[in-house]
Amino acid sequence: MRTTVGPGTSIAVFCGARPGVHPDHLALARDLGAELVRRGAGLVYGAGGVGVMGAIADSVFEAGGDVTGVVPGVLRERERSEEPRGTIHVVSTMHERKSLMYRLASGFAVLPGGIGTLDELMEVATWNQLGIMAKPIVVVNHKGFFDPLLALLDHLVREGFLALHERRLIQVAHTPEDACDLLGLPVLTAAAAA
Repeated sequence: MRTTVGPGTSIAVFCGARPGVHPDHLALARDLGAELVRRGAGLVYGAGGVGVMGAIADSVFEAGGDVTGVVPGVLRERERSEEPRGTIHVVSTMHERKSLMYRLASGFAVLPGGIGTLDELMEVATWNQLGIMAKPIVVVNHKGFFDPLLALLDHLVREGFLALHERRLIQVAHTPEDACDLLGLPVLTAAAAA
């Protein structure tokens, strides 16, 4: 049975379409997916069927959660979205993909990934900074994966290019449970989850 979530209770997860070199990345994605479902939240993601993206979608889907993918038509084959999990929106451009993901999500979690993942993170942080939206952003810094990025953000503060309150828009968690807490997802009681 699928978990029913109300409007605005889905979390967009930015992550890689590749698995990375450490199996921990896929395990982290599966653990975050299971935790989202335990908290009654759905998943919004880039609709990839491979890598970290595929692992989190599989985890949420298999646990009975709602999965919504958004993919540009040109990436559908490359990211193996031909056998998608859940509902898939096919859009024309990357800009449309990100814009729809941002609208569908009530918050953002960031897992290991590459340039696309960093692009998505920086764009939602900028939108929050400019007041275009006000939604929580959490980087899941499992085993220090994002340490270099976080150090760069702290460097921007020291150099006067980023205010401390703007730096704090990007929260840091080390576990899926901490990430869900920072995203404001409640821990459901057994009765509420049934």
